[in-house]
Amino acid sequence: MINQDTIVALATPSGAGAIAVIRLSGKEAIKIAEKHFKSVSGKLLSKQATHTIHLGHIMDGDRTIDEVLISVFKNPNSYTGEDVVEVSCHGSNYIQQEIIQLFLRSGCRMATAGEFTLRAFLNGKLDLSQAEAVADLISSDNEAAHQIAMQQMRGGFSSEIAKLREELLNFASLIELELDFAEEDVEFADRKQFTDLIERISIVLKRLIDSFAVGNVIKEGIPVAIVGEPNVGKSTLLNALLNEDRAIVSDIAGTTRDTIEDEISIGGIGFRFIDTAGIRETQDVVESIGIKKTFEKIEQAQVVMFLVSATELAVGAEAVKSMAIEIEKIKNKFPQKQLLVILNKIDEITDLELASITDALSLKASTIIPISAKTGFGIEKLTNTLLDLINTGALRNNETIITNSRHYDALLKAFEEIQKVQYGLETNLSGDLLAIDIRQALYHFGEITGEITSDDLLGNIFANFCIGK
Repeated sequence: MINQDTIVALATPSGAGAIAVIRLSGKEAIKIAEKHFKSVSGKLLSKQATHTIHLGHIMDGDRTIDEVLISVFKNPNSYTGEDVVEVSCHGSNYIQQEIIQLFLRSGCRMATAGEFTLRAFLNGKLDLSQAEAVADLISSDNEAAHQIAMQQMRGGFSSEIAKLREELLNFASLIELELDFAEEDVEFADRKQFTDLIERISIVLKRLIDSFAVGNVIKEGIPVAIVGEPNVGKSTLLNALLNEDRAIVSDIAGTTRDTIEDEISIGGIGFRFIDTAGIRETQDVVESIGIKKTFEKIEQAQVVMFLVSATELAVGAEAVKSMAIEIEKIKNKFPQKQLLVILNKIDEITDLELASITDALSLKASTIIPISAKTGFGIEKLTNTLLDLINTGALRNNETIITNSRHYDALLKAFEEIQKVQYGLETNLSGDLLAIDIRQALYHFGEITGEITSDDLLGNIFANFCIGK
């Protein structure tokens, strides 16, 4: 499947900038670059050592296109495992295209999405899970996502899976050997050791599978729905959290008729806040559509911040009782959601009124956070509470966390097969039947690291990469 041709692509974002990097990889990469490079030292690129940088000019015949720096990486000590050349030129769109077109005319072809990393995988420089982590690293937009991608790209997840697969493979070999001597009724695989191994593999797989719940939300951003009645300060709170005027704020109830979303990083974790339309009975068709969307967003959210106005509750016990019923409705309708009750506008009531309201609502809500979205009071406590809701212990301990849906699916299938093996050992299942389940578990392990792949699978994975990586 490895193409022998030489590929070229822009490795930096398209558009004008201070510099641009054009990358070539393949058997003819150095030869093609050398054909159009005039070094200030007069030396040929092909004669230079790997991992060296050279100053000179890119020439189209007698015409100078640009003064550049060329980096040379000779196989197998390069990102792709092939000869690689990187041309650092000035970031003019015109210069970028002139150099790329020059290389294309000299025998290169344009690289497809992710083709440099695909070649790195096919040449054994990265396994498949590490290659996928490259794309995650490029797209990471907060500290936690970056940390997970770096850990996986360095092979933390791969090595854990590879070790389990190797141990299982050793026992599988012994089981297969027993089948060759079936008539002599001998056991080469110690069933006690094998049982211990299967139990250990089950524990590791379960931990990795469970980590996906944390890893997926860290990768995608944790969705937080801001809900409540109209005019309680939802949009003001969103603006306070984002520290910018993202949502329209007005004294007129029902100003927000559609959802507004934005994302920020809190403590290195990405949170996606969703400002929703106020929940109330209304005859307005447009507002009704907005309220329907509110409940859809609550379904999608991991955390629900139910915002209530302290000034509206300060009028008496009946108002507090009515609000407690509304909180109970939200809890019953969405029992699996983390619910925070945010008591807003506390700057407009007395401390005594605040204490009375908090005591009354605490019977229905375990977490009540008094704030003033207008002045910023309590916002820090709110963000700290949001962080506490997310189980980042594994992240802090640098444990392997799964963020990739394909890995998650393969782990689930491997776990299912391991459970079958475990049951087979407990019921003294024959070696030939045990071997079938072991082979299936090994197959799913191999899917993760890329020891078992198909062209379709690789096409789907690398199609999501940017061109030039």
